[in-house]
Amino acid sequence: MANFGRVIDKVRNSEYRKASEQDKAVYKGAKYLLLKNRRNVRRKSHRQQLKELLALNEVINTVMILKEKLKHIWTYRSKTWAGKTLDHWCELARSLKHPSVTGFVRMLERYRYGILNHCDYPIHTGKLEGVNNKIKVIKRKAYGFHDLRYFTLKIYQAFSH
Repeated sequence: MANFGRVIDKVRNSEYRKASEQDKAVYKGAKYLLLKNRRNVRRKSHRQQLKELLALNEVINTVMILKEKLKHIWTYRSKTWAGKTLDHWCELARSLKHPSVTGFVRMLERYRYGILNHCDYPIHTGKLEGVNNKIKVIKRKAYGFHDLRYFTLKIYQAFSH
């Protein structure tokens, strides 16, 4: 999703450059409005600006629809349904014919196996980051010990409870 956020920003920039002078005012300050979840846009002025921007530009509107559909892929527990949804998403994204979006589609297709594995093993990176941090702390405390077996035992001990 973070990578798609960068794609959204590239699309916004390219559409801003194509826009007429009077429409450019709508694009100003819209970067974070496009990156936020729609339900988190609370200010009335921001909601109005987002509404105007989406009505003004079909490409940005399509990218926002793609963002919502992409989030939905991570909720599937069936690889078959997730695969079909991913294929449909990639087809829809390719129809934009925007180089940044097309590049993102190629990246998704390269990582398809891992994305679909999320259905069987819904592990989020937060837990992995926590484990890595704990191992780094053990490594810092064990500085000077040259015994790899002892280090391994300390890691097992840290995660045994």
